[in-house]
Amino acid sequence: QAQAVESGGGLVQPGGSLRLSCAASINSFSINSMGWYRQAPGNQRELVARIDSGGSTVYVDSVKGRFTISRDNAKKTVYLQMNSLKPEDTAIYYCNVWPSWAYYWGQGTQVTVSS
Repeated sequence: QAQAVESGGGLVQPGGSLRLSCAASINSFSINSMGWYRQAPGNQRELVARIDSGGSTVYVDSVKGRFTISRDNAKKTVYLQMNSLKPEDTAIYYCNVWPSWAYYWGQGTQVTVSS
């Protein structure tokens, strides 16, 4: 069964940047809203940012002005550019459609912000 494949995570110092990518093998990709989610240890998974089929975006308050979500419909890929990273951004980051499909969660990619 198809799942999202996330990449681009890693260890970065506070104030640094990372760019996450998500290969989304969905036939209806171009018409679906897509989202980036994250789950920190001990916390529930939360929506960080989403982008609709027309390119309109929504962000959780804690990342506004620092993160940018984008999509390439030809490549069926969603990106998350993360700047000015903070230790509290440390989490496993996942992509999925929005609202999420329960069967589509991938392995995610670990982002660790630490000095």
